Amino acid sequence: MTDSQIFDHIAGTLQLSAKQVKKVADFIDEGATIPFLARYRQEATGGLDEEQLRAVRDQIETRRTLEDRKKTILKAIDEQDKLTPELEKKIKACTDIKTLEDLYLPYKKKRKTRGDMAKEKGLEPLAELIWQQEIEKGDPLEYAKKYVSDEHELPDAETALTTSLDIVAEWINESVEVRDTLRKIIREHGVIATRKNPAIDERTNFEDYYEFSSRASHLKPHQVLAINRGERENVLFVNLELMDSITLEKLDDVVIKNDASIFIPHLQDAVEDSYKRLMLPSLERELRNDLTETADEHAIETFATNLKNLLLQPPLKNQVVMGIDPAYRTGCKVAVIDPIGKYLGGTTIYPTPPQKKIEESAKVVNKLIDQNGVTLLAIGNGTGSRETEQFVADLIQARKENQPDEELHYLIISEAGASVYSASTVAREEFPDLDAAQRGNISIARRVQDPLAELVKIDPKSIGVGLYQHDINQVQLAKKLDDVVETCVNEVGINLNTASSSLLTHVSGLSRKVARNIVDHRDSKGPFKSREELKNISGVGEFRFQQAAGFMRIPEGAHPLDNTAIHPESYEATEKLCNLFGIDVEHLGDQKQKIESAFDTINTEQVAAQIGVGVPTLELIIENLQKPGRDPRESLPKPLLRQDVLKMEDLNPGMKLEGTVRNVVDFGAFVDIGVKQDGLLHISQMSSGRRRIENPHDVVSVGDIINVEIKSVDTERGRIGLSLVK
Repeated sequence: MTDSQIFDHIAGTLQLSAKQVKKVADFIDEGATIPFLARYRQEATGGLDEEQLRAVRDQIETRRTLEDRKKTILKAIDEQDKLTPELEKKIKACTDIKTLEDLYLPYKKKRKTRGDMAKEKGLEPLAELIWQQEIEKGDPLEYAKKYVSDEHELPDAETALTTSLDIVAEWINESVEVRDTLRKIIREHGVIATRKNPAIDERTNFEDYYEFSSRASHLKPHQVLAINRGERENVLFVNLELMDSITLEKLDDVVIKNDASIFIPHLQDAVEDSYKRLMLPSLERELRNDLTETADEHAIETFATNLKNLLLQPPLKNQVVMGIDPAYRTGCKVAVIDPIGKYLGGTTIYPTPPQKKIEESAKVVNKLIDQNGVTLLAIGNGTGSRETEQFVADLIQARKENQPDEELHYLIISEAGASVYSASTVAREEFPDLDAAQRGNISIARRVQDPLAELVKIDPKSIGVGLYQHDINQVQLAKKLDDVVETCVNEVGINLNTASSSLLTHVSGLSRKVARNIVDHRDSKGPFKSREELKNISGVGEFRFQQAAGFMRIPEGAHPLDNTAIHPESYEATEKLCNLFGIDVEHLGDQKQKIESAFDTINTEQVAAQIGVGVPTLELIIENLQKPGRDPRESLPKPLLRQDVLKMEDLNPGMKLEGTVRNVVDFGAFVDIGVKQDGLLHISQMSSGRRRIENPHDVVSVGDIINVEIKSVDTERGRIGLSLVK
């Protein structure tokens, strides 16, 4: 396919115009980023959003990879002098990788096979007679007699005939039509069956699959991943089951063209041999790989959705936070940070067993609270968090007796990834004089103030909002999660004068090196006063500036539009718009009511033409004039803050509580209701009516504050069952 044909194919697949696909391809080939195209090139792309743009990008990569594979295959077959015009035409017209590889199969270099050995014995002409099915009279053994040879270990006609079937079996295996037929049978009727390894005596997490079977087409993604893990850990045996007799009949129907041929019984033997020895093992592996690939894609999408919702959790601004990393023997690390995340000080306390120095620990914590004006305590959810939470709740209640108006709260926060961050180069550069445990504790505290700014420093796979994330395709997972982080960072925008190099790295168009250069420039020469100053940074040319500038904010900048998502290339148009409606660009914050009313009833197409931009750009300008410096996370519900503690033993069926969704998976959602163990809101408990919920993400998202009812409590196994209260 030419690029033009590729664009036409993608356009048909994604229901877009070929012109849109070509435009996106041209932009991407030039180095443009997805966030930049989605926000600042809507006129050119026809209004495609990030999801559509990434779909086009991925399709272009896939199709170009397919074309490269075709070239490799054509060259390989041509070098064997076996490339016919008909085969070349089929390969060039191929639109999927499976059919392409099936076409290449007969020419692929492989180890010497039974068919190869039969050919070396001179049996290919006999195999041709069987395969062509043209002879309708006589005895097959008579035709095989002339191939009897002591030299070739063919002592009789029966042996010669049987050995020649090895060649026929391989031809059957290499037939695109036959393989497609079996592939369809397997996908429609194949059953995946699992059973326990008899050598396993202890209890495992795979007990649901000890005696399990399901049509392959009915398997859920999480079942596929669980079965794969159970097989990999040697707990489960897995196999594909088919009705062999019915399958063989359908394959015979494809292979046998002349029922009157004298070789039909032998041809049927070759079909059965090819099916059991060659095709079934190959296509079973293909099926398992396809099931795994589909399950991986689903798990990656689930992880990506959860990650996006987590990263876009609203920041808790203007809070002096005390982070507490619970532990037993080694004590609880305490760190205090100011409202912009600067480390003020820390220590270690021992309120948990075995020391249980509660009174002494309370004195230390109270002193830090009073000295630094702490307003919020963030407790990690790791080992010892339950005892630490009780200690903190008691301390807050004791303080309230003397200071009833004090606004002091606590919340439990996920520690996932804190240890990964604490040992990272980024953490060592930020806090070279602190030990790893204290660096991790600062991370716990900071992710309360601004989850996005802190969590981008951590490998997304370590954040703990996925399912089987270490089992799935790591390359695809990393690519998808990078896309999510890129989307979130650029959707929110960054403060150019406070963003870390880790955060800057994810800004549209910036590399790790350029991000580091920006921070170094800021440290040596002071805060940026305008976006234009970015051009002074080593590595920031005109193109990189174009891609990045609109996503950076300077709240106290010299130009008021530098604190908006309006791109510098649109400043002139923005000023024209403001002049048309009598708006003072220098004092946007003081004219909110005027700006709101000014654009209520405008003719967007007419005004866009007047100021020389497209309608999408005009709408972006108006939105940012109405809400300059807006953080899209501000409209989301804030995290639940607590002052007292709840234990699992306090829970009873029927109790109604408020909780925070921590993770969403195929079978439901895990909800923090204020006890150490998250409760499971099963998918079956998400609907109060008869409506069946197919996808938990349709009902809840990570970070949602929801009302739930306790359905069951199993203190021995640490399990809490919940239902959703509407």
